[in-house]
Amino acid sequence: MKTATVGFPVEAATNSVLAPPDLGALPAARPYRLQRALDWVVLIACSPVLVPVGLLIGLVVALTSRGPVLFLQERVGLDGRTFQVYKFRSMVNGDNPLVPDPTRITRVGAVLRRWSLDELPQLLNVAKGEMSVVGPRPTVASQVERYTQDQARRLTVRPGLTGLAQVSGRNSLAWADRIELDLAYVETRSLRRDVGILVRTVSTVLTGDGAEGHDAADPMLREG
Repeated sequence: MKTATVGFPVEAATNSVLAPPDLGALPAARPYRLQRALDWVVLIACSPVLVPVGLLIGLVVALTSRGPVLFLQERVGLDGRTFQVYKFRSMVNGDNPLVPDPTRITRVGAVLRRWSLDELPQLLNVAKGEMSVVGPRPTVASQVERYTQDQARRLTVRPGLTGLAQVSGRNSLAWADRIELDLAYVETRSLRRDVGILVRTVSTVLTGDGAEGHDAADPMLREG
């Protein structure tokens, strides 16, 4: 049967995934020198401001809607290992879907999402070594299952708070284009590039470019 490729391989008749990538065959992770040092420099430099802001946000979330302050979700990180990513809860308490339902987003949550403040607790993931400040965004298992073997190379680096795809359009990009940008980052990552991405992240957050929407080809929209 012929196959069609829309960011990942699918059978034309059934739209089912062919074969998931062999994560055991991925090339070994090779972080550049000083990558982890950059993570800690950013954490230490930002903590005097971001820790009080995070505590204030947590209090506001707790006072304005029922449910836990933090929302935990399983993601796939370096070498295909899973971990729990932390976010401020931005939707009403319950079984929140992977793709946000606008009708369930709280007023406070809408503000947090607009400024990407819901992802602030992921600094804890960075401190634990599960993420870096810069890298491809952490993915979910349903996305990984639909990767080609080549696309799975994005799992050879730690996922990041921000990345090349995030400063190049975020959710406004086609799914396949985001993957290609992630792979380009994997091939060219360096201290200089990461610092440049961090600088560009500031303007991206302030303008809100690409913060909303999901490409129809995103595997998160094909659950079930």
